[in-house]
Amino acid sequence: MTVFKNPWFLTAATLFWINQLLEKVFVVFIPFVHAYLDDLMAMPVVLGITLQVYRWIHPAKSRFTFTWTQVLIAVLYFSFLFEWLLPKYSNLYTSDYWDILAYAIGAIFFYYLINVPSQKKPSHENP
Repeated sequence: MTVFKNPWFLTAATLFWINQLLEKVFVVFIPFVHAYLDDLMAMPVVLGITLQVYRWIHPAKSRFTFTWTQVLIAVLYFSFLFEWLLPKYSNLYTSDYWDILAYAIGAIFFYYLINVPSQKKPSHENP
C-alpha cells in the first residue's frame, strides 16, 4: 500500500486541509483547533509525503521506513524552526511550547500507524 492510500495518512491530511479551508477561505477559527490541529497533523502529513517520495526512489521501495531517530530529528527540526528561529525573526510566528508536544504526538502517530512497510511483495518477486 502506498502512503497516499493509508487511511491514517488520509485522515491526517484531510483534517489538516479542512482546517486550512475553514481558516483561509471561510475565515472560521475554532480556538483550540486553530491553535494546535495543524501542529498535531504536521508530522503525519510532512513525514508521510516524505516517506512516499523515499519509497519511489529508494531500492527497498514499499518496505522502506524511517527509523525512530529520523522521526525524532524531524520533530527537533520543526521545533527549532517554528518555535524558536522563525518567531525570533518574524511576527507571523509565535513560539508556543505546547506545539512541540503536538509535533511529538503527531510523530508517534506517524511512526506507529503510517510508517509501516507494505506487506505486498514487489512485482519482480511474484511467482
